[in-house]
Amino acid sequence: MTSTGSDQRSNDRGSAAIEAAVLAPPLLALIALAIVGGRLQVAGGAIEAAAHDAARAASISRTAADAQTNAHNAASATLTQQGLHCASLTVTVNTTGFAVPVGQPATVSASVTCVVDLSDLVADGVPGTRTITSTFVSALDSFRARS
Repeated sequence: MTSTGSDQRSNDRGSAAIEAAVLAPPLLALIALAIVGGRLQVAGGAIEAAAHDAARAASISRTAADAQTNAHNAASATLTQQGLHCASLTVTVNTTGFAVPVGQPATVSASVTCVVDLSDLVADGVPGTRTITSTFVSALDSFRARS
């Protein structure tokens, strides 16, 4: 007895459900990985912009103390504008350039460290937070008084 085409089709019943059950978890994992990667990429760009703005704000300050305050305020404002809320924000400013005599080139650097909260993307294997740091250097005006 030979099998007909209809008998062969009946043997394939349920195979689509099995294929979906096998392929769904890796596909969902890939989508989750893309979302986490995208979130970290956007956060990295925002933190780079914050470091740039912090260094620039520090470089146009008159004193080293003002540079620290202005840099922190600029970084916070930039991150707020970018819509990034850090679980912890640290802005470190290297103000040794303010001690360089007027007429000589000097720089100031700002380092912004943000702990990005990923708790809203909870999934197995995804850390709850990720620390991202960016540093930027800005030149001080060589002929402006410093203190």
